[in-house]
Amino acid sequence: MEVQDSIGYAAAFLTTCSFVPQVWQTWRSRDVSGISLGMYLVFAVGVALWLLYGLLKQQWPIVLANAITLVLAGLVLGMKLRFRDD
Repeated sequence: MEVQDSIGYAAAFLTTCSFVPQVWQTWRSRDVSGISLGMYLVFAVGVALWLLYGLLKQQWPIVLANAITLVLAGLVLGMKLRFRDD
């Protein structure tokens, strides 16, 4: 594995893992009051586009990171819609 690939995988791992605490905290507390629906919708679309970009360019660190991040963002979005009080 080349150095730049190692850097890409490390960056992918760290940025993707940064969403795990948000998913866990939201699931555990069921508190979605501090989560912006608009921000997560825009973010999820952006991540989906990065995923598509990675697939088209065959850049596997980008594909892997964005596939997992899209799932995590989707979980937060789902909880935002399920646990809201309106």
